[in-house]
Amino acid sequence: MTATRWTMQVSGRVQGVYYRANTQKAGADLGLTGYALNLPDGGVEVVAEGDRKNLQALHDWCKKGPPAARVDRIVVTESQATGEFSDFSIRR
Repeated sequence: MTATRWTMQVSGRVQGVYYRANTQKAGADLGLTGYALNLPDGGVEVVAEGDRKNLQALHDWCKKGPPAARVDRIVVTESQATGEFSDFSIRR
């Protein structure tokens, strides 16, 4: 199975609500690699690599987020996986 990379730009109330930490756990639990990063505009960037089924599962999770989050929009860009990640991390 060929790995794919999805870069998701998540906007809404997604900072200060443990969105990155919960996304990191969800990504790791799904066997994906990548990261979650707070953006200066108040959004979160999620970069994930793995199979499409698990990427879709992470996307579905990201649409809801943790209980205190409010996700208004997710923009997904798909590209070829690079294999540069060894785990799913939180970037600062």
